Amino acid sequence: MSAVAELAPAVGTQAACRALGVSRATLYRRRRPRPAPAPRPQPPRALTEPERHAVLEALHTPRFVDLAPAEVYAILLDEGHYLCSLRTMYRVLAAAAESRPRRNQLRQVAPIPELLATRPNEVWSWDITKLLGPAKWTYYYLYVILDIFSRYVVGWMVAHRESAALAERLIAETCDKHAIAPAQLTIHADRGSSMTSKPVAWLLADLGVTRTHSRPHVSNDNPFSEAQFKTLKYRPDFPDRFATYETARAFCHPFFTWYNTEHRHGGIGLLTPAMVHYGQAEVVRARRAAILAAAYAAHPERFVRRPPRVPLLPSAVWINPPKADGGATPPSAAPTSLAEPLGASTIDPDEGGAISASPHNPVSPLSYIYPSAAAVQ
Repeated sequence: MSAVAELAPAVGTQAACRALGVSRATLYRRRRPRPAPAPRPQPPRALTEPERHAVLEALHTPRFVDLAPAEVYAILLDEGHYLCSLRTMYRVLAAAAESRPRRNQLRQVAPIPELLATRPNEVWSWDITKLLGPAKWTYYYLYVILDIFSRYVVGWMVAHRESAALAERLIAETCDKHAIAPAQLTIHADRGSSMTSKPVAWLLADLGVTRTHSRPHVSNDNPFSEAQFKTLKYRPDFPDRFATYETARAFCHPFFTWYNTEHRHGGIGLLTPAMVHYGQAEVVRARRAAILAAAYAAHPERFVRRPPRVPLLPSAVWINPPKADGGATPPSAAPTSLAEPLGASTIDPDEGGAISASPHNPVSPLSYIYPSAAAVQ
């Protein structure tokens, strides 16, 4: 509009509007000052100002100050008083900026899960993600159990459906393979139907395993499982869809083998989950430190600030660590390690584990339970 105003004195308003593609009606309408809005008339049925003040005074009295307007309305009627309708009470409160909840009631706040792992097989996290099937609205379901300290996938399964019975079976077989003792393990999950089901709860109680759940409507209480699913789905060879159930299993098996034995994880000092899970971390870190020391001795001028160091391995892994003012601090104890070097005899190169299939299960999922520490030592 400013360009039209500048061009109009030279060529005329009509030519300026035509040249700039501006409607003359729009130009004239914007030049015309807007009339002030007419004041809204007071409805004849509205409360007078003294009556509105009386309603607010009644709602502010000590016996009504923490009651809902509906309750105040009912109590006043029982006492033989009528000030206004229930809806008008809400309008009066809204006009006074007092329309927030008034009831004095206990606020139920879900506890924050604070889980600490200082060694493998102390805290597991598990979740289920969907894998797109061959057609729209068809899915396969991937169950994954992850050790949060080592990031090692201790068990996984692909199934046609999400089922508490399948989750129960996977957890039972995984705990059995890793020789989980009572009161040794905590398993954390979100609040999905399979995670909170009674069969899974009864199984964990029988095994002596503590279970925890994410808070309702909180998306980051299960971060390790979610991060692992992102690693899976961002692999360059991850397909848009899986043509068959067998194709999904065939993709997941080499992926989890790679993830456990080859993937250098940034959260565990660029070690593989298998190295940390089976106590080989310090051996590998010492070997890396020796190589870095030799490199520094050969060319110290290339390292300006300090000699190169091996990335640190966390000695404690938290889900929701306590705040600094809570007084709790993570322990500084280093994880235990084995004295033997990492080799093919220690870590299974196939990482296939046991194949568990049940004739009683019509879905016949294929579960891969990775070897326990006792099986690989």
